[in-house]
Amino acid sequence: MSDYLVNVQKYDAKADAAVVAAIVKHLGIALRNRDSSLVSCSDPAELKRVHDGWCTKKLAQTDSAKIDAAIKNVCTAMKADHNKSRVTFYYLCAKEFGLLGTLVKK
Repeated sequence: MSDYLVNVQKYDAKADAAVVAAIVKHLGIALRNRDSSLVSCSDPAELKRVHDGWCTKKLAQTDSAKIDAAIKNVCTAMKADHNKSRVTFYYLCAKEFGLLGTLVKK
């Protein structure tokens, strides 16, 4: 868990460990496989999975153009990382929408 938090903190120094833990829990077994634990910004099918599975279903976003813009912003922010952590990518997408607080059960 601490590795995920450290990676997120490269982009958000004040990252909330509870939010990161909630994303890790949501992703579950997908994080065990190296390929599914990463996001490829150059793969349209991968970006569609992020769009549909995370942004639309989990974050309840309905404006496709805003979702695509948020994903593009995260890809740009993480451009220097060859291996983009799915946890960090999802965290930054939620942050783009101002929804980090909704990921943690009160």
